[in-house]
Amino acid sequence: MANNKSAEKRNAQNLVRRSRNRARLSALRTQIKKVRTAVSAGDVETARSLLPETLGLIDRTATSGTIHRNAASRRKSRLQRLVNQAASDKS
Repeated sequence: MANNKSAEKRNAQNLVRRSRNRARLSALRTQIKKVRTAVSAGDVETARSLLPETLGLIDRTATSGTIHRNAASRRKSRLQRLVNQAASDKS
């Protein structure tokens, strides 16, 4: 438990940051899941249309510090590769 005023403030800040990070991460996971679901359903056009929005969300999540920039890069790379492979299999 916080024993002084600065520790109480730090705890309050951490709670706010934690809730923001959880919301950002949840939104990111949901968006990635939409792309993966579209690919697995064979709907390459939907996946391609969702991809730019998803990549932007990954970048914003990394910029805010919720995920590491290398983790963001890895997620983007894997997602792009997934959509590209689905597109090449389709044609």
